[in-house]
Amino acid sequence: MRKVRKAKYSALLKRNLLIIASALVLLIGGAAMVLVSGIFAPRDRAETVTVDGLTIPANVGSQYLQLYRKGEPQDLLLKGVNMGIAKPGHFPGEAAITKAEYARWFQHIGDMHANVVRIYTLHPPAFYEALQEYNKKAAHPIYVLHGVWMNEDKLLESKDVFAEENSKEFAEETRRIIDVIHGNANIPARPGHASGLYKADIAPYVLGWIIGVEWDPNIVISTNAKHVNAPDFEGSYFRTKNASPFETWLAKAMDDTVKYETETYKWQRPISFTNWVTTDLLRHPAEPLANEDAVSVDPNVIWPTPSLKAGYFASYHVYPYYPDFLNYDTTYTTAIDHRGQKNNYAGYLRDLKQAHRMPVVVAEFGVPASRGLTHRNVNGWNQGFLSEEEQGDIDSRLFEDIFQEGMAGGLVFSWQDEWFKRTWNNMDYDNPDRRPFWSNVQTSEQMFGLMSFDPGASKLIVKVDGKTADWETAGIKPLAAASSANGIKALNEYQDGYDAQRRIDRLYMTSDERYVYFRLDLGKSDKELDWTKTNATILLDTVPDQGQMSLPGGELTSDAGFDFAIDLKGPDASRIWVDSYYDLHELQYGRMLNMIPQAPYADKKNNGIFHKQLLTLNKQLTVPSRQGADAIIPFESYETGALRFGDADPDSPQYDSLADVAVNARNAVVELRIPWQLLHMKDPSMHEAAGDIRLNGLGASAQTPGFRVAVLTYKPDLDNPAQQPGGAAVADSLPSASGGVLQAADMPLYEWRGWEFPQTHERLKKSYYKLKETFSAVSLPTK
Repeated sequence: MRKVRKAKYSALLKRNLLIIASALVLLIGGAAMVLVSGIFAPRDRAETVTVDGLTIPANVGSQYLQLYRKGEPQDLLLKGVNMGIAKPGHFPGEAAITKAEYARWFQHIGDMHANVVRIYTLHPPAFYEALQEYNKKAAHPIYVLHGVWMNEDKLLESKDVFAEENSKEFAEETRRIIDVIHGNANIPARPGHASGLYKADIAPYVLGWIIGVEWDPNIVISTNAKHVNAPDFEGSYFRTKNASPFETWLAKAMDDTVKYETETYKWQRPISFTNWVTTDLLRHPAEPLANEDAVSVDPNVIWPTPSLKAGYFASYHVYPYYPDFLNYDTTYTTAIDHRGQKNNYAGYLRDLKQAHRMPVVVAEFGVPASRGLTHRNVNGWNQGFLSEEEQGDIDSRLFEDIFQEGMAGGLVFSWQDEWFKRTWNNMDYDNPDRRPFWSNVQTSEQMFGLMSFDPGASKLIVKVDGKTADWETAGIKPLAAASSANGIKALNEYQDGYDAQRRIDRLYMTSDERYVYFRLDLGKSDKELDWTKTNATILLDTVPDQGQMSLPGGELTSDAGFDFAIDLKGPDASRIWVDSYYDLHELQYGRMLNMIPQAPYADKKNNGIFHKQLLTLNKQLTVPSRQGADAIIPFESYETGALRFGDADPDSPQYDSLADVAVNARNAVVELRIPWQLLHMKDPSMHEAAGDIRLNGLGASAQTPGFRVAVLTYKPDLDNPAQQPGGAAVADSLPSASGGVLQAADMPLYEWRGWEFPQTHERLKKSYYKLKETFSAVSLPTK
């Protein structure tokens, strides 16, 4: 029996040993696979060194910031992003970004080979927790350049940084943030600020400080005037020599920052203050606007003492299109870059670098992928009206210039789109209290991000690509359809073989937080839709008691008043027109500011004239460095209502983020999307439109129940192209005209459901992938 038991035991032991051995093989193999995949791969660790009893996580070298590797400093080319504190549906002061969102964003940022994130102010605890958790697992840590924000509203009131309400609050905020990065803060709720329990110690990952804001030159001048006899500053870690009072305040603010962290935590790290081209230390004789070159804030007059172990660097926001001297100073417009090409941006960076004795970080750079345009650049690197692909190409080019001109690195602005932002040339046309609740693609400041918040909880409701399946999937029914009483014939036929495609079969409409969408199904024939034979106009009555009642072409009238006419005449001639009485641009820059010729007829309702939609780019300027007529730069605007044809499906290889119109010529289907602001909506979420602007000014507001809609088609007169929407040879109308009149009662009313909170989903723009390639390709030589 014992032999039997022993035999059974031996067999069981062998079987168990085989199982264990197999498991070990699988474990070793799996570990090898994991090693290859990177989870167990050798990782960069955030190292620190101890100098005179102080912990130092980073250092300032001769040209770059430095990290420590095995106790030795190594140059680090900064490749980073700026991250704001807002998301759709929230103002920045709500600090509403969640930990899951931060975690997802850090993963994307790490994947694009960025090594640093810059934040401007205190974020909620979720930021610090998500960063700490990401860095514990990531092959390469993401470091932080942390800002300390100043209350700009109070600063503008006092115009004096030394005023107690400014200096005291800034010092308190500085100490709070230092406690936060060491995981040692419990901040009570404060209106407009992040708060909570901060336990995540991210001190090893904080590369340095960049304190302050873009300094308003008027505040700098005012501060200097109020403290004209202020002596130079002598502190423990900074001193000044021949500094202005404002510069001495900055030196003290940096000194206080270093002193608190040194005495409280025995840590030091590199430090800088925010600066920008407006207050740089260079002189710009070609600058047309005196305020943009009125005063300097010079990092060179601030000197670190031997007690500062981690170092001091300069930090600037540098964009290629503003201030204006960048377009008019021939020193820069004729500068040659490393490619052998003219490059005003590289030329300016070269001068900026040479003027500093310390490393210079370009803490902001970039261009927006917005539909609206705000400033032009002499080389086309504009502030706006750029596709996502163009945004990526230009951002990459600017980063290459930053690297080639010897800067310490560059941080693209920005990581995410920011719906709450405004832009100077259209900020008078919306409701400032409701900006975060809808996406205004006409506002360039909202669209700098590498990541978009697209409308829809998980996907776009429709994609303007000439395909109709998404309309059917979404269950969108026709808003209007041709009456069966008309058979298959259009209103008027011209017997030229194209009458069928001039027939209007159906009109569809829908909308989201960004656009109003239209789909026009024209009559099918044996010919593809031909714009030289068929034109169409969509007429919109958006607000009551105004608008044009004489329809374009003169053949029809209406008892509705049309505020807009969307004219579809092919890729190079399509646009949205506005009733001249409702023209915001003419009212503001003609009637109110007298910068452009006035249109006296525009004060009369139903005057029979539509205007093109324009957006201002600059008021008349005088370039001081030029003589005579060459010194005058005239008032400039551009036609923002011109419609661009293309494919607006983000998943398409042919995706064009600026596309307004897509055509399926074979099936005679036209899709288009119109930004809410081009329809003068101040807040679509609340159905708020611009009201009677001639009577009540730019702030006029009206509630709209929806849009009355009519559609006309025309046989175009190619020999006499119309300077107004539509044409004389009307072919068809929807609804059908009765006795030459389009009755408002017959017109469909497009109504949309308002919203308290926007529905969005994240999407990485094409620019993200382009900059990812660039960040991977551009690096310092390996020692």
